[in-house]
Amino acid sequence: MQDTLVLNKPEQLKALGHPLRVRVLEMLAEDTDFRLTNRELAQRLGVDPGHLHFHVRMLLKAGLIELVDNGARGREKPYRAVARTFRVAPELLASGGARDLQAAMIDHVQRAHATYSPQGQFRSAQLEVRLPLERALEMMTAFLSAARDVEQDDTDKIVLTMFAHPPAAQE
Repeated sequence: MQDTLVLNKPEQLKALGHPLRVRVLEMLAEDTDFRLTNRELAQRLGVDPGHLHFHVRMLLKAGLIELVDNGARGREKPYRAVARTFRVAPELLASGGARDLQAAMIDHVQRAHATYSPQGQFRSAQLEVRLPLERALEMMTAFLSAARDVEQDDTDKIVLTMFAHPPAAQE
């Protein structure tokens, strides 16, 4: 398993354009030894295996997950993520090719807010600042890298989601 895979093809982003596929990829990327079959993934996610099969095949076709050669369990074949972390190539972001991925990220944030906000386990921050977008992206990349460097294996996982954009027009 690679540490980081840079997504540079539109079909890779399209594969991440559905919240269920993002959840599958997150689950498979949790641990370098994590290998799950379609049926096991469906059980953990609480979805129909037939429905999940389409989404798993799309991730496989996009090269984001792979079959594990030596792990077949009867007819069921286990999958694993090809990388621990996935980054979108700047040129793909600039071309507007990340709309599906951004929609999936927003859906993920909304689901997390609904689930964890009542217990006080959801945090967010927003800041409007005069800064070139390129510099903001550099700062975001540095922050995420620093967060990865101080990661603690004995601590529960959290999700850090960052966006940088000009202010949305006010009506």
